[in-house]
Amino acid sequence: MAVEKISIEGFIEFSKKYPVLDVRSPGEFAHAHIPGAHSLPLFTDDERRIVGTAYKQESREKAIKIGLQYFGARMVQIVEAIEHVTGFSKKSIEGGMEKTVLVHCWRGGMRSEGIAWLLDLYGFKVLTLSGGYKAFRRWVLQQFEESYSFKVIGGYTGSGKTDVLQYLKATGETIIDLEALACHKGSAFGNLEESKQPSQELFENMLALALYEGRCKQQTIWIEDESQRIGDVNIPTKLYRSKQSMPVYFIDVPFEWRLKFITSQYGKFEKEHLINAIVRINKRLGSLETKTAINYLVEDDVEKCFAILVRYYDKYYEKGLLELCENTKRQISKVYSSDVTAETNARLILKISENILEQ
Repeated sequence: MAVEKISIEGFIEFSKKYPVLDVRSPGEFAHAHIPGAHSLPLFTDDERRIVGTAYKQESREKAIKIGLQYFGARMVQIVEAIEHVTGFSKKSIEGGMEKTVLVHCWRGGMRSEGIAWLLDLYGFKVLTLSGGYKAFRRWVLQQFEESYSFKVIGGYTGSGKTDVLQYLKATGETIIDLEALACHKGSAFGNLEESKQPSQELFENMLALALYEGRCKQQTIWIEDESQRIGDVNIPTKLYRSKQSMPVYFIDVPFEWRLKFITSQYGKFEKEHLINAIVRINKRLGSLETKTAINYLVEDDVEKCFAILVRYYDKYYEKGLLELCENTKRQISKVYSSDVTAETNARLILKISENILEQ
C-alpha cells in the first residue's frame, strides 16, 4: 500500500472513523494535541532534544542516523503498541475490520514518515496529515476568525443553564458546552468537582473542532453566557466578542429555587475547599460578607452561606449584562420559569426562539 498525505479537512473527517496516532514526544502531546489522538511517540523528550540538536548543530544526515538508532531498536515495540491502542489484530482484520490509521508529527516530516513507512510495511493503510500538527494549529486559529450564529443561554447563578444545554443537545440541537471543554464551571467554585484544566492550546483545539462541526451542520449553535475567562483558559477574543453580540435567552428563576439548586450542587464539598473558594473572592465580596458566609459554613448552615454567595453573583452578573446591553444593544428575551427543571426550561426557550423567528 502507498502512504497517502491528506489535508486538514480530510484528516478530521477520517478521524471520526480511524485511529489518530500522534508520534510527537510525550511532552509535546501533554501540552496539547488533536482531541482523540493516541500518543505513540517515536522519541522520548530527551531523544527528541538530542536529535534536534544534531540537526541544528551538525547535519540532517547526522540527525537521521541518531534517530534511526532509537527507532530501529523499538520497531517491534511500536507496532505492538499501535495494535494495542487501535484494537487491530489478525483476528480483527479477518473479521472485516479495516486496517487504516492516521499519523502525524509536528510538521509532517521525518517522524511521521518513519512511522508511516513501518506501518505500511506491516500492512496498514496509512494516511498522514500534510503539514502535521503545525498545520492543524493554523487551522484551529482560523476557525476563530469565521462567522457563527449563536443563541446564548443566560441566567443568574443556579438557573441550571448547563443542564438546559445538555437537554437541547439530546433533542438534536447543536451546542457547545464551554464549561465542559474548560473543565471548569466559571466561578471561584468552578473547579471543585472538575479534573485538571486543559492548557489554553488544548482548549482552543477542542473548541475549534466543536465550532467546525456546528458550521458543517449549518445550524445555530447554543452556548452558555460565559465570561471570557473560564478558570485558567480564555475564549479567543474575536469569538468572545461575536458571542457577546448574539441574542440572549435569559432564564429567570426565583431566588429560592436557585438557592436550593446551588446548595444541592456545592453543599456536598468539604468545608475547607468551600472556604478557600470564598476567600478567593474576598475583595469583591467584602470582608464582612466573607466573614459571615464562612461563619455560616462553619456552623453547618450551608443554605445561609450560599444565600450570601448567590446574591453576590447575581449583582456581579447583572452589572456586566446591563453594561454590555447598553454598549451593544444586545437582544435579551426573558424566559420566566418557576423552577430549574432542564426539560421545562429548554422547551420554554425553544418556544420563545421559534416565536421570534416567526415574527
